Amino acid sequence: MTAEAWVEVTTTAQLARERKRVVRAGDVDVVVIWHDGAPYALANRCVHKDRELARGTVFSGRIVCPGHQWAFDLDTGWCREKEEHQPVYRVKVEGDVVYVDASSAAEVPDPA
Repeated sequence: MTAEAWVEVTTTAQLARERKRVVRAGDVDVVVIWHDGAPYALANRCVHKDRELARGTVFSGRIVCPGHQWAFDLDTGWCREKEEHQPVYRVKVEGDVVYVDASSAAEVPDPA
């Protein structure tokens, strides 16, 4: 098991204004998204065609890739139409600062 490696992203107010921000977490770019009052984090490069998810649109709790419109659930990274996962990262808020755990990239098991 890898030790946690929390990376500071920005403040909650700033992320709420920007809606998305890309940060370097270890050796991966991670898009941190503010949606419905909470932060979410996914690998920024789409597993399908390596497109930048930060350029996509957030809609109904999913981020839609600008390349081929694969839509990944913000919580799980699951794309139900293609039955594929986008790696997700743990996020936390301490005070008014958002952090992402660079060591936590994971694929969530397929839904039952």
